[in-house]
Amino acid sequence: MNKPLIIFDMDGTLVNSSLTIANAINYVRQNLGFEPMEQAYILKRVNDHTLNPAQTFYHTRRFEQDHEKWFSEYYTKNHEKELVLYDGIKELLEALKEKGHALAVATNAYRGSTIESLTHLGIYDLFNSIACYDDVLQGKPHPDMIYKILDELNYTEKEALFIGDGPRDEMAAKAAGVDYIMVDWGFTDHTDAVRSVGALRTLLLPDEAK
Repeated sequence: MNKPLIIFDMDGTLVNSSLTIANAINYVRQNLGFEPMEQAYILKRVNDHTLNPAQTFYHTRRFEQDHEKWFSEYYTKNHEKELVLYDGIKELLEALKEKGHALAVATNAYRGSTIESLTHLGIYDLFNSIACYDDVLQGKPHPDMIYKILDELNYTEKEALFIGDGPRDEMAAKAAGVDYIMVDWGFTDHTDAVRSVGALRTLLLPDEAK
């Protein structure tokens, strides 16, 4: 039997991108002629699956091509000085690869900025597959990204695990029939979640603790 495929959300799970996301959203707002929003206001709502993010941040029913262009423009110019990995993430990924796990990313970020970010942070080559918002018909909380990764790597739902930090991730995992672990060092705080990268490593690599 295959070692379990481990799929990670990116923002708030692997990467502390809170500053970049808030600034990129405000850059789009600036281009649209709107006043900036407070970072705390943005981060409280960015993972709220009950809101329409296009309406919340850009006052329109759906994302437009210019929104993607401006968001990616800010990301490209600023990711090198604003993005950081959470402590212990790179070492965890390397240990999982060494144990024979396939690794993947499922993110509601666009593919261009995702590849830029993961490459800059030195972890892009650790992943066997990446599924992004513009790779599928529907982003999370829909399961499309997870299905894409499973098909691409030839795994079944029972052979996969998804790790994320918000309700969209949990809903996508449930819809796809994939086991899920919630972490809480990202943008949101959950009462029933893994609270440190070290604790997650113990869960995923229990033999290390013996």
